[in-house]
Amino acid sequence: MNVPTVAPRERFPAAAPIPALSFPLVGGGDASIGGARDRWTLLVVYRGRHCPKCKTYLDKLEAMQAEWEAAGFDILTVSADPADRAEADVQEFGWTFPVAHSMAERDMRALGLYVSDPLSPEETDRRFAEPGIFCIRPDGRAQIVAISNGPAARPDLADLLAGMKFTIETGREPRGQV
Repeated sequence: MNVPTVAPRERFPAAAPIPALSFPLVGGGDASIGGARDRWTLLVVYRGRHCPKCKTYLDKLEAMQAEWEAAGFDILTVSADPADRAEADVQEFGWTFPVAHSMAERDMRALGLYVSDPLSPEETDRRFAEPGIFCIRPDGRAQIVAISNGPAARPDLADLLAGMKFTIETGREPRGQV
């Protein structure tokens, strides 16, 4: 079997500072990541309106939103979708957490995300990020980085929250730095 050789994709290092990025929000205004905050941040990068698995995942996040917030997290979700597609999702699914849109490919790459071309014009009309979940410490460093190259592999939100509560209670530093 002849496997083509490709350059390795740059992965996001454990414990690295999250880059300063800003995204427009559904409903107006902007949301930013990077730098120190008063609280933890849960950043969920989703594929966009075309992805039914994203809807299921974000519906679970909606159901758990109060638990994440009580644990000390601010939530932000973002996709490459333009404003109209992101707004349509918020209207259809009733998500109440912040939903950002128009994520640029340079921002996807800055976070070490996999980037895909659409399979057809019916799917979407632009490149998009594959799923990424980031638990960001108040000091701006990545505690958890979970990046997937497809829609079926994402951390279970209840398990992730339980692990993050333990991490916060015990003051654990990020793992995987070796």
